[in-house]
Amino acid sequence: MSTPVMLSYNMAFNVEADALNPSDTDIVRNIVAGDVNAFERLVERYQNLVLGIVTKHVPSDQIEDTMQDVFLRAYRSLPTFRNAGGFKSWLSVIAVRTCHDFWREHYKSQELPMSSLTGQHQEWLEATFAEQSAGSPYEPNPGDQAREVLDWAMDLLSPAERMVLELVYLEGRSVKEAAELLGLTSANVKVRLFRSRRKLQKSFASIKKDRRNET
Repeated sequence: MSTPVMLSYNMAFNVEADALNPSDTDIVRNIVAGDVNAFERLVERYQNLVLGIVTKHVPSDQIEDTMQDVFLRAYRSLPTFRNAGGFKSWLSVIAVRTCHDFWREHYKSQELPMSSLTGQHQEWLEATFAEQSAGSPYEPNPGDQAREVLDWAMDLLSPAERMVLELVYLEGRSVKEAAELLGLTSANVKVRLFRSRRKLQKSFASIKKDRRNET
């Protein structure tokens, strides 16, 4: 049985440990109460999480600015944090929606030259989405060819179509997860997925037609 002295020591140790490593909720509470410097703890704790999300969705030269935007939005929204699903989940939603807003701001509807997509590129992308429609798991190819194809394809899509396609097809998230991250209904995500695939398929058809006319 622990003695009163030992109990007192353990309680003091636990209090000190909590002070050195406070929970996300405690940090948020302190920030909202006026300790603005405590926000740096959250940045240090979750900067790799935000980096991982942003890197997948915006151009490399926009990663740093977008990350800053994510944390700025998070800071301003801290009074609304209710800890329903945890700070990590809450911050992930802000990061994804910030990336979506980036494309909404920078989106310009444009037709890229069909010559920029080679036959090999086309075959790779068609096979990728054919596998997805059949329910097969997709493992992203990190090679240059895959990156070139994806860059070409994404530039054909609207911001909303781009984000749902990346989240579901390229990151392997469920329709429900994508809907929660983007603040949409599952039905809306399915519609955007359908539209994005139709748009890409029409582009592929145009490429094939142009190539047949050239021969």
